[in-house]
Amino acid sequence: MSYYSPSIEKLIQSFEKLPSIGNKTAARLAFYILNASEEETNEFVSSIVNAKKNLKYCSKCYNISDTDPCIICANPKRDQSIICVVEDVRDIIAMERTHEFKGVYHVLHGSISPMNGIGPDDIKIKELLARLMDGQVKEVILATNPRVEGEATAMYLSKLIKPLGIKVTRIAHGIPVGGDLEYTDEITLTKALEGRREL
Repeated sequence: MSYYSPSIEKLIQSFEKLPSIGNKTAARLAFYILNASEEETNEFVSSIVNAKKNLKYCSKCYNISDTDPCIICANPKRDQSIICVVEDVRDIIAMERTHEFKGVYHVLHGSISPMNGIGPDDIKIKELLARLMDGQVKEVILATNPRVEGEATAMYLSKLIKPLGIKVTRIAHGIPVGGDLEYTDEITLTKALEGRREL
């Protein structure tokens, strides 16, 4: 039985749908919004609506962006001959924080995971291969997360890319196995990037 009015209960349930948000945190967030000024609440709602409406995927790398191509792909100072392949958009942010990588990215939007019903056709592998056909790319750095699915994806991509005559490297395992790029510090990521090896 709920002790809250139906409107408050609905708001709490909406917050509970967010990742890692339990009932108590959802209730705190709901009451924060209820106690905020109307201006603050409208700004919060507007920022969500605008993000959903204005953000799109870059047609080259599949990063989330306000523009197409994204600011990384459109930057003439970036080395278009080196592509760093990552699983998730948030991994780009992690890599960019190192200030070491000067190439461009390709976001797979997942990793191969037969246990979860995710195969090669369910992520952006075909799109990556299409980018490699123009002959400009000299190296592909596989920066998938160092867990079973990320390793399987890296090996699969290596077998597809090496016959094209393109150098394939894997970031070094300075990142703990089972970890995510998103939560790795800049020094560890820098060392992992420096110690990448050819597959």
